[in-house]
Amino acid sequence: MAVPTEFLLPPYAAEDGEKDYRPYPHMFVGLNGGAQVSFTNYDFGKLITPDAGVQFGAYFNPVIGARVHVGGLWNRGGIKSANDTYDFNTVTGSADLLVNVTNIFREDKDKVFNFILLGGVGLAGAWDNDEFHTLAARAAEDYPFAWEDNRISHNIRLGMQFDFNIAKHFGMNLELAANNRADRINSKTSDRDDWNAQASVGLIFKFGQKKVEKAQEPVKEEPVEQWATRMDTVWYDDITYKEVPEQVSYEENIYYQIRMSEPEPASKVQAIAKFIKEHKNCKVSVTAYADKGTGTPKINMKYSKERAENVVAALVEAGVDKGIITSDYKGDTVQPFAENDKNRVAIVKVTGEGVKKQEVKTKKYRLEETRYRVQ
Repeated sequence: MAVPTEFLLPPYAAEDGEKDYRPYPHMFVGLNGGAQVSFTNYDFGKLITPDAGVQFGAYFNPVIGARVHVGGLWNRGGIKSANDTYDFNTVTGSADLLVNVTNIFREDKDKVFNFILLGGVGLAGAWDNDEFHTLAARAAEDYPFAWEDNRISHNIRLGMQFDFNIAKHFGMNLELAANNRADRINSKTSDRDDWNAQASVGLIFKFGQKKVEKAQEPVKEEPVEQWATRMDTVWYDDITYKEVPEQVSYEENIYYQIRMSEPEPASKVQAIAKFIKEHKNCKVSVTAYADKGTGTPKINMKYSKERAENVVAALVEAGVDKGIITSDYKGDTVQPFAENDKNRVAIVKVTGEGVKKQEVKTKKYRLEETRYRVQ
């Protein structure tokens, strides 16, 4: 069988990219196990026995391979007149040719699944035939072709494999095979060769794959770099701050319990005095009120007057110049708040001058050395 030259060209690529080895050629060794049956004039369903084997071989390219296979060990026949079966031992050895049919028809030669045809020739040996003689004596029939100690026969094998690649070194396969043997292998004769069928699952270890020699990329000569320097003028904003006057104001509400005119809490008076001391040209206005919900207009006017006077006195005592303070009182004629109780209040307003920091930007420049590539 001629092998297309494309099967011999490395490397072989998988879908996910280039492999670092060639899948073919390679060698393999494997073990398989399953069941077998010989077809005779007895119910073959009662003649099924276990089957085990070992194989060693190689694939010379993606299509053609060969192996040596040895398997068997258990076999069974049956005698109808005795309505019983007998066991004996057989071992089959053959040299098989393997043809990977899948790789003939595809470009990528390392897919997961492969369909393989196989065929070969060899020998089959049989021994331990005592059960047959015991059963034949009980059946009272004459079997002139029964053998005693052992028997050697030709073996012609035909079959197929469904092969699965698991990894670089491992694979599995399902093998179905038929073996043609001499008519007397089972101590009976029908004037035609006997057939034996096998079905087994095997585990394969692959080895001997060659590495792909990747071509080395030529070394690129890096151009010699040449550099120079220059002085650049860099402009920037120099930020400074100066103090400038600003108008400021401060307001504090001093609330009172009913019929009270002393300013509480004292901390509010202290806060007003502190603000005045920290600012220039302050003016202070104090306006006191009484709530309309309690008392009479006359009494309320009296309380608002006392509240205004007491706040002024407290501010003076806290260090505020009385000359900058103006005061007024409204009684209950004016209600600055919607809530009645809040109108028992002295409202202190302070205006003055403070200072704030103003940002000043000045354009300046500096010289910087810059290095640049000329080649």
